[in-house]
Amino acid sequence: MSWLRDMFGADKPIIALLHLNAFPGDPLFKRGDSMKKTVEDARRDLRALQDGGVDGVLFSNEFSLPYQQKIDYIGPAAMARVIGELMDEIRVPFGIDCEADPLAAIDLAAAVDADFIRGLFTGVYAGDDGIVNSDPATVLRRKKALGLDDLRMLYFLNNESDRYMVDRDLPAIAESTVFDCHPDGFLIMGEYAGQDADSSLITQVRTCVDVPVLCGTGCNAQNIKSKLDISDGATVGTAFKVDGKFENHVDYERVRAFMEQVFEYRACK
Repeated sequence: MSWLRDMFGADKPIIALLHLNAFPGDPLFKRGDSMKKTVEDARRDLRALQDGGVDGVLFSNEFSLPYQQKIDYIGPAAMARVIGELMDEIRVPFGIDCEADPLAAIDLAAAVDADFIRGLFTGVYAGDDGIVNSDPATVLRRKKALGLDDLRMLYFLNNESDRYMVDRDLPAIAESTVFDCHPDGFLIMGEYAGQDADSSLITQVRTCVDVPVLCGTGCNAQNIKSKLDISDGATVGTAFKVDGKFENHVDYERVRAFMEQVFEYRACK
């Protein structure tokens, strides 16, 4: 698990989601919205997350709902603008999540020198948005072609509310994915953002593979100590928002209260 400590400076890191506003062309982009406002909202969220003590930040086009398997050009272009304008203020390792287009995430990571990416890189899933057919061979070859040997990749092992189209359990999927793709780590997800990830699944997967397994959703100040007991870290978004609501922006006080629990946990280990 040494790469996590090497990158984030802590065992069992807390990686904060920085949910960017909807972009022009997205269904949730409202009349009067602008990219200037998106940058300023992201700047406030970044400051709250970093000042609150998180170990890393993951920039995500979270409000580009419903997600496109091939993102319109405006998506990564908008993300690049935001990250570019904030680059001098980023003090922690940062990553990219282009929901749900891993090739766009790879290219964007190369353009902004990201440290890691998160995404659905393997498997075929069916759900509310139709069928998602991943192409890990193309994704990993793109990563190699761009010379991104140091870019770490955190794989979704389950795709939130979608269902794997072959009847296999998560530990078996994890083992074959390690054999085929050599992931840097896995994320175990809940049904959707903010929903609890099944602790028993985290434990099962973690016992059968020799790569980090992180809790992808559902961590909060009340359960983070128990989640860290069974995982190698967590990605956290909704719990850091005002009133703990997905649609809101980051609340520094909630970040600080959460991280105080993490600091207490680390002090006892």
